[in-house]
Amino acid sequence: MDFALTEEQQALQSEIEAFARQNLNDNIIARDRASEFSVEGWKACADQGILSMSVPSEYNDTGVDTDPLTGALAMEALGRGCRDNGLLLALATQMWTVQYPISRFGTDEQKRRYLPAMTSGELIGAHATTEAIAGSDHLALSTTATRQGDGYLLNGEKKLITLGPIADVALVFATVDADKGRWGITAFIVDLNSEGVRRVSREKMGLRTAPLGDLVFEDCFVPATNLLGSEGAGASISSESLGVERCFVLASQIGAMQRQLEESIEYAKNRQQFGKPIGQFQSVSNRIVDMKLLVETGQLLLYKTAWKLSRGESITLESALLKLHLAESFVITSLDYIRTHGGGAYLTDNEIERDLRDAVGGVIYAGTSDIQRVLAARILGL
Repeated sequence: MDFALTEEQQALQSEIEAFARQNLNDNIIARDRASEFSVEGWKACADQGILSMSVPSEYNDTGVDTDPLTGALAMEALGRGCRDNGLLLALATQMWTVQYPISRFGTDEQKRRYLPAMTSGELIGAHATTEAIAGSDHLALSTTATRQGDGYLLNGEKKLITLGPIADVALVFATVDADKGRWGITAFIVDLNSEGVRRVSREKMGLRTAPLGDLVFEDCFVPATNLLGSEGAGASISSESLGVERCFVLASQIGAMQRQLEESIEYAKNRQQFGKPIGQFQSVSNRIVDMKLLVETGQLLLYKTAWKLSRGESITLESALLKLHLAESFVITSLDYIRTHGGGAYLTDNEIERDLRDAVGGVIYAGTSDIQRVLAARILGL
């Protein structure tokens, strides 16, 4: 077993971290307070080739294929260099819940129409599954798609959709035939500028730079050519894309946790209390060692899961454990980050408290921590 990264992977991580530090950290405090999305940061990431990493070379903006492990390493480096956790969530959402399903299940025409435009930053895509009664039970959909002529009429309301307020297109899951249960669920690529679409923006605790809102469909006509896969394939498409999303959606948080650790060590070595650096007090040093342990175990889970995905192996258990571990760990390390830095870290001016507000969302989105435990328990035969 070889844990060494290739020279190319190391160079890519260094390049992306440097890019993020230089281009993605401007005015984050002000944008967080205003719940403002960084269009410039999004375009910069597209130009850097970040958005292309989930799409085959013939349909992306770079002409380069990226294997899952290298993609995970890239997202880790992005999180280490970029302090805007909302932007990183938005990137991962489009890459793995919109672009990936289209590249995996779309027709050639759909791939040519949407993927290059998304990877170049021209189009923004959202993933619309969640509803008022369909959260953890993500297949309990009330949104309907009724056949009409050469298309379908969409009716229903999607809740808590990342990028919903600003997206150009959405991958929408709806029921074509309620009598068929999960086999009636179907996926559609919907132009959000169509007649019959209404958006509702929502304010939230953290990740404020990633716009969140509801999408309301009222007799919205969707051409049959925008059906993704076949009728009734929506549940299978959703399940596969959610499994892949769990692998990558929090990969950047490994980098963020590394940044927290490095800054905590530096602060603990220089902050003096009672005549010595606070890092020499066991309560502080133990906390920092615990942060290091969470980073190391998170990395191992991430790399193993991405490696198995690269080999075409099932990652159902690994991705559930990974998502659970990273979500819970980022909350813990964010609290320890604040505790180590003391009272000043509670102020909004120094960017430390924001990590904790952002971290809380991770235990909810892309499947709650409780749901990840349920999935893992079922696989273990419980």
